Amino acid sequence: MTSRARPEPRAATSSWPQEICRDPVSERARLFVLNLRRALAGTTLREAAAATGVDHTTLSRILDGHVWPDGYTVARLEVRLERSLWPAWTG
Repeated sequence: MTSRARPEPRAATSSWPQEICRDPVSERARLFVLNLRRALAGTTLREAAAATGVDHTTLSRILDGHVWPDGYTVARLEVRLERSLWPAWTG
């Protein structure tokens, strides 16, 4: 079975992460990014990396919508930042 390449989360909108995504999957990634930005407010990416154990380049690529955060990274960020970041399902 072959896998398809995933589009970048930011590809679902012209103004990442300010604009709501029509695609519900990309929208959840966008909401995660907004939550992460609030959690990291006033912190540099290098400081955030030191505090969370997630590399600053990975954080940058997630925040900029270039990559999808994997489950391990989401869990690590939530544990280290002591807050829920992934949006709750409201379907």
